[in-house]
Amino acid sequence: MSVKRLILLTLLFAFFILSCGKKGPDTKMMKEVQSKAQGIFAAIPDKMPGSENDTPAIIELGKKLYFDGRLSANDKISCNTCHIIDGKRAGVDNEETSEGVTGEHGPRNSPTVFNAGFQFAQFWDGREKDLKAQAMGPILNPIEMAMPDSNSVVKKIAAIDEYKALFKKAGMKITFANIAEAIAAFERTLITHDKFDNFLKGNVLALTENEVKGLDLFIGKGCITCHTGSMLGGNMFQKMGLVKPYADTKDTGRMEVTKNEADKFMFKVPLLRNVALTDPYFHDGEVKTLEEAVKIMADIQLGQQLTDQEVKSIVLFLNTLTDKNLAAANAAK
Repeated sequence: MSVKRLILLTLLFAFFILSCGKKGPDTKMMKEVQSKAQGIFAAIPDKMPGSENDTPAIIELGKKLYFDGRLSANDKISCNTCHIIDGKRAGVDNEETSEGVTGEHGPRNSPTVFNAGFQFAQFWDGREKDLKAQAMGPILNPIEMAMPDSNSVVKKIAAIDEYKALFKKAGMKITFANIAEAIAAFERTLITHDKFDNFLKGNVLALTENEVKGLDLFIGKGCITCHTGSMLGGNMFQKMGLVKPYADTKDTGRMEVTKNEADKFMFKVPLLRNVALTDPYFHDGEVKTLEEAVKIMADIQLGQQLTDQEVKSIVLFLNTLTDKNLAAANAAK
């Protein structure tokens, strides 16, 4: 046997030995967790409720309005100012609370606009039922966009030739309700898709073994008490400080809407899709990191003290909820 052939056989044998010693992912465990997850969560649908009658022309109009600062009293604050979707942002401004036309900040953190129409209600206190009703609020809010009334909004938009053409193209009259409806139509296109969707659809290797272990902890520790469904939230109200009081006791949450003492400190459970990019956290934006948020939630909502490793593992899973395009763009930064 030639020396060359002997060297080649030796290398192949060594590769075989190394390959045999290399442990692959625990697919049995991963499939078991996948089965559990499929009974608790759901992949994000391709279409948002209410989008059945949204035409390309209405969506085009809504997109123009969404980015237009002229919907505010100072012509500078648009929907996108607080819910940023360009520049690979996750539909938020990443501020504790958002600044309005006078420089004053609102009382609550601006939630993401991505996937927002899949939720059962809008705003932290659930005071509006859908995206159309939600779109009207900030425009007339004296701190946010500060337009004096709906007639002033209509008059301002109707005086712009470009909008005359766009509303005509969309087959809509220029009314305040139609302005909000067009914005809502555009927002109904803001749907994200992540690798957790692929996992739920059957691809067990869409997540790594460690990410699946984080998911298993998320389920096992009881996070699913509130975070379920396709949004992992956004489908119920829950008391902030269920087991232990939350630090901020000034904001009484839904009670401000219902005037019912039973709703004190009740807030809409936030959706967790893209949560890794929507810091800071909670209704007051006081919590800076996702790790801190997970630790606090386990403590005050579930009465559990998580180890640093458990927090790290759950956060690893939560990162799989980031839209694929956003994840790639932010990884490149």
